[in-house]
Amino acid sequence: MDDWRNAGFGLYVHWPFCQAKCPYCDFNSHVSKNIDQNLWVRAYLNELDRLSEQLSGRVLNSIFFGGGTPSLMRPETVAAVIEKAREIWPFANDIEISLEANPGSVEAGRFAGYRDAGVNRVSMGIQALNDEDLHRLGRIHSVSEAKAAFDIARNCFDRVSFDLIYARQGQTLKGWEAELREALSMAIDHLSLYQLTIEDGTAFGDRYARGKLRGLPPDDTAADMYQATQEICASYGMGGYEVSNHAKPGSESRHNLIYWRYGDYAGIGPGAHGRLTLNGSRYATETHLAPGAWLEAVRNGNGESLRDRLSPEEAAVEYIMMGMRLSEGLDMVRFAGLSGADLPENRLADLVQMGMVTISDQRLCTTEQGRALLNAVLRELLMD
Repeated sequence: MDDWRNAGFGLYVHWPFCQAKCPYCDFNSHVSKNIDQNLWVRAYLNELDRLSEQLSGRVLNSIFFGGGTPSLMRPETVAAVIEKAREIWPFANDIEISLEANPGSVEAGRFAGYRDAGVNRVSMGIQALNDEDLHRLGRIHSVSEAKAAFDIARNCFDRVSFDLIYARQGQTLKGWEAELREALSMAIDHLSLYQLTIEDGTAFGDRYARGKLRGLPPDDTAADMYQATQEICASYGMGGYEVSNHAKPGSESRHNLIYWRYGDYAGIGPGAHGRLTLNGSRYATETHLAPGAWLEAVRNGNGESLRDRLSPEEAAVEYIMMGMRLSEGLDMVRFAGLSGADLPENRLADLVQMGMVTISDQRLCTTEQGRALLNAVLRELLMD
């Protein structure tokens, strides 16, 4: 059996355009005034036709429209991609079709159209629940606009998630706890809660390097915010099933679980990544980053810029990197099947003794303490 069947098969569609570039964002996103959506539809459909020849006979478990700001896509564009995917692959009975959305009035006005196109889950990038911090984060919506858009979304969709960023400039632990409780009072079944990270190549990264990004909470306070996030979400019945994601039982993001459980996913659109199992080997795929370069490559027959065969050892490392993010952990028998070797017993014993991991029924899981120090746990498991 191909290993990917342990986690399923998904499709990721990248829409690379935004109305404005947020200063913390290192995703592949671009600001453009004129977008020929008919041209983009044709390119997406051509890529799906190309993949259909290589990935036939699969059941599709999820589709995720990410970006960028996919809620700038016309509903007709989204519908065309979904219908083409349906022609190629049988849909799972419980297929999840998600679309990332910003809470501006333009995007919210399209929600009913996305629902009619087949989208059944929306993930909204709210990011903060006070206007001053939204301005600092470069967001172009207000809190009142975000709440209005959220109300529209939950009237259109049974499943609506939204994102918040914490450890922001000037934020205190008490302030984050109050904001998180407000978010949980709004939430339906899922929240994504990310600690602000300063990435090279972003506007925040440049300011930080020049010493001009002031007021970031110290590391100890950020760690306290993480711990408070776990405790408060759990008290609302939305435990952390992944390091940054919280959901009511059964409402986890099925598409993202394909990533974290190390399934297969095809990625189309500029900068999209994929993992595909072909003839018994797993491949990492990438596409051209620049929108124009990707469109030109698709016109020439293939939007991919890289298709790299992963060695068994590389695949096993990826499985650890992804699986250990989940509260359910990873299957040690599956790891051994991927790598051809067991995890080192002495390091596992050390991590168990330190209270970082548990082992039960051949499942390796981080403890609460271990998840807070996940990078250290991974270093111990992966060091030569």
